[in-house]
Amino acid sequence: MYAFIPENANGAAIIKMVSGGWKSSHDRVKENYSKPYTDHGYTVFAVVHGSQPRHKVRDIMGYMHRAGRLIRYNATQWKIDPNRIGVTGASAGGHLSLILATKGRPGDPDSEDPIDRASSAVQAAVVFHPPTEYRNCAEPGDMAVGVGKQARWQPAFGPESETAEGRETLGRAMSSIYQISESTASVSIIHGDPDPIVPLFQAESFGKIANERGVPFKLVVKEGAKHGWTGRADDEHQFLPWFEKYLLC
Repeated sequence: MYAFIPENANGAAIIKMVSGGWKSSHDRVKENYSKPYTDHGYTVFAVVHGSQPRHKVRDIMGYMHRAGRLIRYNATQWKIDPNRIGVTGASAGGHLSLILATKGRPGDPDSEDPIDRASSAVQAAVVFHPPTEYRNCAEPGDMAVGVGKQARWQPAFGPESETAEGRETLGRAMSSIYQISESTASVSIIHGDPDPIVPLFQAESFGKIANERGVPFKLVVKEGAKHGWTGRADDEHQFLPWFEKYLLC
């Protein structure tokens, strides 16, 4: 994990998931990786996780909770407010971000490890084209956990994906859409309408349930943009108003 601390720190923090296809690399964390957030006073934590296929997706989701707990536990050291933490990422990084937004939970007060006593919850999430539903991925009934159109990703899901029962359990656990509750963090998604890898309806479906649960939600549809469109980093400034609204106000 890398910490980027601005001189004009505003007390809020952004967790940035260094992930694509559930693969992560230190090489992706460049000098300007924390922009535009540090320019506006946010302390940024770039989280590099263990990559698949050595590390399975279910394990990687657990690592994200550990990262959130670690950051909150050390909030005083980092001079951040533990109640003003946001998260962002794209594609698989967006998926992991929404796992924290929907499944972030209080820590275990009985744990011997003080870090595990801290909460992994975040207060806001803004992401690019995240997978939100693995049981009906491209169309109803499209189970996207190592079979069918997603068979090439099977090593990422591990032995649990080798049976129909296991795929059902894993698919539900991986799908943030099933975890939305009244306590879910505010969420905004930017998604291209012709995305051939993660269909736009996944973001729309997430938003529908979020609205039903009373969760603040906003979907920005980028016309003509496919998955991981060129110049996507230039669109990241659009995340700032959302974080300002839910982390600074």
